[in-house]
Amino acid sequence: MSELSRQLDLILRGVVEMIHQAEFESKLLRSLKENQPLRVKAGFDPTAPDLHLGHTVLIHKLKHFQELGHQVIFLIGDFTGMIGDPTGQSETRVALSKEKVLENAKTYERQIFKILDPAKTQVEFNSRWMSRMTAEGLIHLSAQYNVARMLERDDFRKRYQEQKPISIHEFMYPLVQGYDSVALKSDIELGGTDQKFNLLVGRDLQRIYGQEPQVVITMPLLEGTDGVKKMSKSVGNYVALEDTPNDMFGKLMSISDVLMLRYYELLTTEDLTEVKAAHPMEAKHRLAELIVTRYHGAEAGRQARAAFQHKFQEREFPSDPDVELTLTKAELREGQTISLVDLVAKTKLVPSKSEARRLIIQGGLEIDGQKQSDANAMISVATGRSYRLKIGRRKFALVELHE
Repeated sequence: MSELSRQLDLILRGVVEMIHQAEFESKLLRSLKENQPLRVKAGFDPTAPDLHLGHTVLIHKLKHFQELGHQVIFLIGDFTGMIGDPTGQSETRVALSKEKVLENAKTYERQIFKILDPAKTQVEFNSRWMSRMTAEGLIHLSAQYNVARMLERDDFRKRYQEQKPISIHEFMYPLVQGYDSVALKSDIELGGTDQKFNLLVGRDLQRIYGQEPQVVITMPLLEGTDGVKKMSKSVGNYVALEDTPNDMFGKLMSISDVLMLRYYELLTTEDLTEVKAAHPMEAKHRLAELIVTRYHGAEAGRQARAAFQHKFQEREFPSDPDVELTLTKAELREGQTISLVDLVAKTKLVPSKSEARRLIIQGGLEIDGQKQSDANAMISVATGRSYRLKIGRRKFALVELHE
């Protein structure tokens, strides 16, 4: 594999959109030929003191670039933070004080270095150039975009159509974010899918100011532990970077198998083929331990895993279950799978398959502590491994596969 292909494979992992890949490949080829690292920027407004795993999707992508030898710029938007990002807002946000923004910014610096290499990370604050900008400079910057272009943003357009107020200073947010790319001469800017408009403003302004436009890379918004809404402290579906090891491990063990694969893809560099081949419960234990280890250390990761397993084994599942069921390969389909309905019915803890289906649909089945609600799902069964089934509120079965 060529060095270009190797870098592309890692950088494109989990990416939603790249504008434009041909430009990126050209920049990357030039970087490799001239041994000159690309300048890769991502901005974060310190509007809250703690970061969660949703924020780290971008930080991990920065880490990928860092591992490939490029210059990573972690931009703290202490100036834009006082404006308040209007993205996705149905009304004008309440601006934070300068003191609160700076207080939050200090915690960001501490938390990001649990992922990024501090010796290879350039931390910037956009107040460095924005606070020095004169009124004349601000007017010149404002002249580069018109109101019609600003109203192309979904949130601005909706508020305008609904006759909800839009403050003039909110139009400044994408302009200042775009100007950050000019000030930093960025080659690449990363952002969530909701930031696409702002990132493209950066491309436009770089052209206007005589620079080669940056390539824009958008990353998905990570779903929270509920698997539905994006991770958010206000929703309560978040895993904070400074959660205790046991809390972090427990929250990660509560996610669905589908969401687990997404977390692997966006928050780790683990081989996804190997993850998919592993038993879901083992893969989830591995994911939780990996993430706890990253933020709290290897010993904390091992202890959190042991504590979770002890709690599950000693408190959540009785030592003397109602049924101990042994399956044979003859009872399984090709690939050693069995439907959840058939599995529950074979325990004889429900009177029929139709009752087993109803129970599963209503969320009354747990396997190894994970709720199962898809009555059409299949489970892979490994030889010699035990599966702990909780059926309804008070019925338990231990299932094993023998030759």
